[in-house]
Amino acid sequence: MENKKALKLIDKIVADLNHAGIILNTLVEDLKELREFAREQQNPLVVKVLRLTYEHIEEEESFLISIPEDEPIEEDEEEGVAAVESSHDPIESLVYLISLMKDLDNKMNIADLKEYRDGLKEF
Repeated sequence: MENKKALKLIDKIVADLNHAGIILNTLVEDLKELREFAREQQNPLVVKVLRLTYEHIEEEESFLISIPEDEPIEEDEEEGVAAVESSHDPIESLVYLISLMKDLDNKMNIADLKEYRDGLKEF
C-alpha cells in the first residue's frame, strides 16, 4: 500500500500480533480500518482478502489458513515437513499475510494474496 497511514497500521497490526497474539476485537477493527485504505486505493484483491480475513477470525476466533507453500525445488522430505509444520502457526501466517500488503508491486506478494483469498473462500 502506498498510503503512509495504511503502512503505519500494517506495522501496528504486525507488532500487536507479535507482542500479544490474536486479540479479536482490536485485530478485527484494525483489519476493517486497513480495508478502508485498500478500498480508497481501489485494490479489490486486498479489499476482498481483508474482508474474508476478519470474517474468518470473527467466526473461528483464530486464523486457520496456512502460509502458501513455495513451489517445491527438489527438497529433502525432512525440510518439507519442517516447512509444513511452521506454516500452521496462526500468528505467523497472519503476520505474513498482513506483511504482503506493504509491497503490492511485488508479483510474488500478489500471488500469495490470491492463494490466501482462495484458501479463505474454501474454508
